[in-house]
Amino acid sequence: MQSMFHLQSPLLEKILRPMIVYIFLVLYLRIFGKRELAQLNPFDLVVLLSLSNTVQNAMIGDDNSVTGGLIGAFSLMAVNWLLIRLLFFSPRAEQIFTGTERVLIFRGRMNHKAMRRELISEEELLGAIRKQGFDNFSDVERCVLEPNGTFYITGIIPSAGDAQNDTRHRELLARLDALQAEMVAVKQRLA
Repeated sequence: MQSMFHLQSPLLEKILRPMIVYIFLVLYLRIFGKRELAQLNPFDLVVLLSLSNTVQNAMIGDDNSVTGGLIGAFSLMAVNWLLIRLLFFSPRAEQIFTGTERVLIFRGRMNHKAMRRELISEEELLGAIRKQGFDNFSDVERCVLEPNGTFYITGIIPSAGDAQNDTRHRELLARLDALQAEMVAVKQRLA
């Protein structure tokens, strides 16, 4: 029972280990790209799960005490709290740590150079736009991979002068007029 709360490593070591690992992981995700945060394919998921197990001992060392675990958890929370505040108050630091957005589709055309930089295949990108309700790339005005790994997608809005849209618009108005006439007739019969 006593060993449950007895620290087996110096206090400073218990504080520094999780902080060092945290900073390394933040930089690792920044260097290896937003792909790790975007759509996880089975390979990426295995890497992230293995990564957590790999760095576990680096964070806690040989100490398995409750006190050591609580100090480690506190250290992680503290460094995260500090980093979030730094990023909030310093736009330059935010850009360094989080990166910038990357436009993957613009006006229905894929940006293959940006896709290569982010290591996103056409199939993965198609899957991302389909999750947002678009059938193909030509339906997308703009697809941006945000620094946090999410996709922001906007659709192409047909122009008002498009002949097909004008025809559909006139047909819709004619149907609405017919429905309105039917409703007037029904009201007159009921009155």
